[in-house]
Amino acid sequence: MWTRLMITLLVAMAVLITMSPTLLPAGDLQAGAATSNITPSIGGDIIGGFSPYPSTHIHDELHARCLVLDDGQTKLALVVCDLLGIHRNVSSEARKQIQAKVGISTANVLISATHTHSATSALGKDRMKMQTELDEYQQFVATRIADGVARANNLLKPAEIAFGTVDIPEHLNNRRWHMRAGTVPANPFGGQDLVKMNPPAGSPNLIEPAGPIDPTVSFLSLRTREGKPLSIYAAYSLHYVGGVGATDISADYYGMFCEHLGRLVQSEPQDPPFVALMANGTSGDINNINFRKPRPSKPPYQQMRFVAEDVASKVHVALKPLQYRSTISLAAAYREPEIAWRRPNADQKKWMEETLAKGPQSKQDLSFIYAGRVQRLSEYPEVTTVPVQVLRIGDVGIGTMPCEVFCEIGLDFKRESALKHSFMVSLGHGYFGYLPTPRHHDLGGYETWIGTNRLERQASDKLLAQLLEMSKSLVAQPAQ
Repeated sequence: MWTRLMITLLVAMAVLITMSPTLLPAGDLQAGAATSNITPSIGGDIIGGFSPYPSTHIHDELHARCLVLDDGQTKLALVVCDLLGIHRNVSSEARKQIQAKVGISTANVLISATHTHSATSALGKDRMKMQTELDEYQQFVATRIADGVARANNLLKPAEIAFGTVDIPEHLNNRRWHMRAGTVPANPFGGQDLVKMNPPAGSPNLIEPAGPIDPTVSFLSLRTREGKPLSIYAAYSLHYVGGVGATDISADYYGMFCEHLGRLVQSEPQDPPFVALMANGTSGDINNINFRKPRPSKPPYQQMRFVAEDVASKVHVALKPLQYRSTISLAAAYREPEIAWRRPNADQKKWMEETLAKGPQSKQDLSFIYAGRVQRLSEYPEVTTVPVQVLRIGDVGIGTMPCEVFCEIGLDFKRESALKHSFMVSLGHGYFGYLPTPRHHDLGGYETWIGTNRLERQASDKLLAQLLEMSKSLVAQPAQ
């Protein structure tokens, strides 16, 4: 009887250890990856420009690409969505569902958007304000994100991880330019900026870009203990490429990168399949247009595919010298500091009232469009909370803010972070508009206009300080 009881207990323990990754030795890495389709129905408004327009075709499907990491004590989930942006409530709802389904803490889940300009909106009616209810598509996206993380968690298996970088500057250009005196057009408020966003390509009036680029693709590579590719999480500071069909839904170069990298790393189809994720780095002032030497126009998707496949090929080459490890420790820090909304001053309010009273002077009357934005912003409360987060994966730090973050901010985080290998991801957990530095506020330009920029002038300094403090707090924990 005693012998049978002992055998029964040993079998039960073996089953429990097999089924529960949390009982593996601390630091023994497991990873799983999966995708969820978040393609909207045809007919929804495509956003990204000043005037939304309905989609008539789906060129390629949109996805929430999900990666789960587990060191035996802590789980992290990283999600990249093929969307212009996500409302903070979509992220909050998805993370609540993830915690309920999988048990991963809401503070340990990073959800970001790629910023494709050819997707239906998951931002709702007001992308800044807290919503009491999600609309149908937002609820769909939140649930599909949670489903994707649950599937990735189901696929957890012993894994190895490596961090790598590769510089690919040839696709990047700072889009804010100093121009010859008198050649920068007036802004919608009747004022004069010192720089121009997206100036005429090839113009003799160009002087120099107003900021740098960040050429580095930073990435985490995961593979099974047997050496089979499992997932790659990458970030590149390129706004988007564009050049889609007129009314097409598309994931832009981000989706094409993931597909092409999958073809490169898999010698044959595998089950479960390899999953690549390409996040948007800090590209608030960066795009793919060479303003000095403009390229000729190309058919839809040609330039997008060229960029995607070139970046994927160079990441693939950069995998070869990497040294993988199977033991690692994970941690996360999440905060929601208070930041003031940008407020219109007395002159701006007067201009707003006069412009709205006159009505639109054309279909694309920027003055009227921005007067409406200023009016909505003037109705906001004084302050808001802004979600910021840092994940630690060994000695790698991934920071995020819910904005279109300027390149310089990402470079500062890389340089000043307490974690050895650090990079930033934009548009995490929400969409709060562009985030220029105070220096760029002084220069003016589209990204600094009130209504495009919605947070206070010092917001970038305050949010970066939060990320750096969190990186220090995570270093205080042992990083294996």
